Amino acid sequence: MNLRTGVVTVFAAIIVVVALAPRLAGMKGSATTRVEDGLAEARSPDAGSTPVLVELFTSEGCSSCPPADALLARLGRTQPVRGADAIVLEEHVDYWDRLGWKDPFSSQAATARQGEYSEAFGGRQSYTPQMIVDGRAEFVGSSEAEALRAIRTAGEAPKPSLHLAWASGGMLSIHVGPLTNAARGDAPQVYLAVTQSMLHSDVKRGENAGRALEHDGVVRQFLAVGKADSGSTGFSSTIAVDVAPEWTRANLSAVILVQERRSRRVLAAAAIPFPAS
Repeated sequence: MNLRTGVVTVFAAIIVVVALAPRLAGMKGSATTRVEDGLAEARSPDAGSTPVLVELFTSEGCSSCPPADALLARLGRTQPVRGADAIVLEEHVDYWDRLGWKDPFSSQAATARQGEYSEAFGGRQSYTPQMIVDGRAEFVGSSEAEALRAIRTAGEAPKPSLHLAWASGGMLSIHVGPLTNAARGDAPQVYLAVTQSMLHSDVKRGENAGRALEHDGVVRQFLAVGKADSGSTGFSSTIAVDVAPEWTRANLSAVILVQERRSRRVLAAAAIPFPAS
């Protein structure tokens, strides 16, 4: 190779590199996007995020409920609102059970809780799917735009600390800081919800006949466990949490929430997975 030929070859190589640079950069960008999309599929809440309780009143007998169920699961899994820790409760009401399909997860307790919200919201009629965020905002449970807006608003309001820890013998230690956000004269109630995720149903009858449904955050048990001081004391207790044999322990969580009795506003909330044994 003479000098002239060598110069031409080097010049041609430079042109090829320059021509390929945008394509290589695009390939790098695509790879980054794929990684980011993968992370978006399942994300933990940011450290220091404000807990926000997201409740869905639903039923397997309701044909408009599966999209809302899927949205609730997605909210809990992807944590789409920065600064907010969405704690999801899927509460299956029992008033659909007489209309062709008995929901295996339904309970009268869920129906009663929805009725309490109806009174707090001025006597509005109960319906499914209904989503309620922090006991303050209610809307059709399949509306993602409404859900994101309500979670974002709720996440901007500071809440008292609520710490949970497992002790021996299936005991749950609860400590709630001073409820400085409670209404004067109210006696906030402390509730325990035991939730189970990764549940599956093959619906045989009713409006969803023939559908395979998936559920996350299904409330298996909902109990009042104490009253908190609306002043400077807060609440501390250690309670026993029972688990039915048919519940898969690896998919269970304990949720503690503090709620005003009159307004039904959620003052504090926290969730903790069940220990392995």
